[in-house]
Amino acid sequence: MASTNGKIEIAKEHANGSTLDMDHITTQLEKVGLSQPPTFSGVQLSPEYNPVDIYRAYIIEQIHEITGAEPAIINNAVAWTQDLKHGDLALPVPALRLKGKKPDQLAIEIAEKFNCPIVETPIADKTFVRFFFKPGPLASLTLDFVLKQKDQYGFNPLLGKVDSSKPDSKRKRMIVEYSSPNIAKEFHTGHLRSTIIGGFMVKLFSAAGWETISMNYLGDWGKQYGMLSQGFEKYGSEAELERDPIKHLNEVYVKINQDNAAEQKEAIELAKRKEGLEKIKNPPKPMKPKKGKENEAAPEIKWGEEQEKELEEVTGQLEKVQEELVAKPSIDEKARQFFKRMSDGDPEALKYWQKFRDLSIEAYKHMYARLNIAFDDYSGESTVQVENMEKAATVLHERGVSEDSKGAVIVDLAKHGAPTLGKTLVKKRDGTSLYLTRDIAANFERYEKYGFEHMIYVVASQQDLHLAQFFKILQLMGSPYSEVVARCEHMSFGMVKDPSGQTMSTRKGTVVSLADSLDAAKDFMQNVMRENDEKYQQVENPEATADVLAISAIMVQDYSGKIINGYNFDMKRMTSFIGDTGPYLQYSHARVCSMARKANVPREAIENADFTLVTAKEGVELVRALAQWPDVFLNTYKTREPITVLTYLFRMTHMLSSCYDAKDAGNRNAKTMSVMYAESEEKKAALMGLYEAARQVLGNGMRLLGLKPLERM
Repeated sequence: MASTNGKIEIAKEHANGSTLDMDHITTQLEKVGLSQPPTFSGVQLSPEYNPVDIYRAYIIEQIHEITGAEPAIINNAVAWTQDLKHGDLALPVPALRLKGKKPDQLAIEIAEKFNCPIVETPIADKTFVRFFFKPGPLASLTLDFVLKQKDQYGFNPLLGKVDSSKPDSKRKRMIVEYSSPNIAKEFHTGHLRSTIIGGFMVKLFSAAGWETISMNYLGDWGKQYGMLSQGFEKYGSEAELERDPIKHLNEVYVKINQDNAAEQKEAIELAKRKEGLEKIKNPPKPMKPKKGKENEAAPEIKWGEEQEKELEEVTGQLEKVQEELVAKPSIDEKARQFFKRMSDGDPEALKYWQKFRDLSIEAYKHMYARLNIAFDDYSGESTVQVENMEKAATVLHERGVSEDSKGAVIVDLAKHGAPTLGKTLVKKRDGTSLYLTRDIAANFERYEKYGFEHMIYVVASQQDLHLAQFFKILQLMGSPYSEVVARCEHMSFGMVKDPSGQTMSTRKGTVVSLADSLDAAKDFMQNVMRENDEKYQQVENPEATADVLAISAIMVQDYSGKIINGYNFDMKRMTSFIGDTGPYLQYSHARVCSMARKANVPREAIENADFTLVTAKEGVELVRALAQWPDVFLNTYKTREPITVLTYLFRMTHMLSSCYDAKDAGNRNAKTMSVMYAESEEKKAALMGLYEAARQVLGNGMRLLGLKPLERM
């Protein structure tokens, strides 16, 4: 599958809306007495991309003739099953919303009257009708689809059209903003989630025909760069900066923050004492007592002159210490002043910042390439135009959204019908802008530049409040800001924690370096590969192969739960070849590639094979699973969950594995699904076609997840 900017590229003829040759499909159907699949008004099927939609078309036609139900209602009712033992498709009869007959009686009537040469006699199961596809025609149709569509099988480029019913309709445009690390900070396992989830979204929507734009909105502006510049002046080394810029800047950043924490220690302790006293003086409203504890009195909190005096003393001490830190000036105050100079365009202040930014982007590009990710647009907080921020500030003021607060500008969202969102700062007292201000301006700048139909912000759940405030403010600003934000969504995801379950922090120096983690996993994988020296010698570039295995291991663990759920970064578990892991998927793909090399069946023979010769139960079940892949993709397009793809791939590869050991019913010592021991050249070609189709579907699913399928390992 061609890959550009980490996307799944739609083949040119697919992007232009042309289809798999329908004449070819019709010719196959005519062999079993059927004509071209019927079409229905208000029903969107894609028989040119999805073999199961061919079956849907005939099932809808027959149920309509039997019951009189509307085709659109039938289409919505007919569903694919979670388990093939319940049928390839199933109809819950009550969903037809027909009056006059009991659902169980109607199910029996449908089963008795239904007659289609590619579907077995349906089974009436209480109020369900279960449809099982005949193995011969299904194998011929499905394997032909896979082998001819190759990298495109399963994907539907009509989904991304402005009008999906018209193949020549314009493609919709999507921006996905993801990864977005802070420059000069080491790329750690915490950044991994946004990067690979965002990369998956880009691949998913590209495969659905959207025009996608990958955007990396760097955290490249703010007071922390004043902190970093001080740190580099005190602890930096030009030689170390050139050798490993990110690691060195990260070390410098940790050290200067440790110095700052020591310098701020007294002020922090006084601030905590003041906060504690204020809570005693003005306690929060008591919560409603739990049932059965209504009579338990809350402890009485004493507040008198002594406590008031202590609060006054602590407040005075805190103000004095803060004034001394500013006058000193402290590291924190120097950082604030430095950022003010950056904001004012001071060339000397911007010199180090520009160098750190450029070095960071180059280092990140190397990491992204390793993860099979590339970006169309490297923007950042620093690229937001000042005039657009000022314009947004004016709109906020004129429309009564913002207000002054002791020299700063805030938005009190409680006054605008959103009490849970609280207050948020838009501009500091010294006039410097905040992250939120830049987000507001950047949102509209992107729309003016790209004119997108949709934009996804892939941002961790830690920032849920910020994103909610940001979206609400854009709504309150009115046209055109409100129209643009209506096209946006926040994709929230759970955090990656260290192996012990602790949150990682760059400032505290507790992050787990992604580069170090990948290198450790790569070394582990290479040692596993060396255990079979014969195979190891056949691998062209064992180090690169080990790296792909390591990345597969890490990415599959990340995908092994719903996006909103976090997980602990556990290297031992993810690098296992046992169980449903990344290495297992790679092994499954490489094993079929090895079989193909040994069997050496010409491609022409595979594509022209008689697939009705695949009759063993294990082979039939695998064909049925391969036919489901386009539906799995469509379901993933709706759920946006990579676990949907991953669950399917593991289920399918388990079926594939069972084929290797399948026994002949008449001779239990013979492997009936073995290519090497097939009883005829025709059977050998048919079996190799099945395995090649399985490899193709596995590869398509892996690439959709951002994995690079291996042919040897």
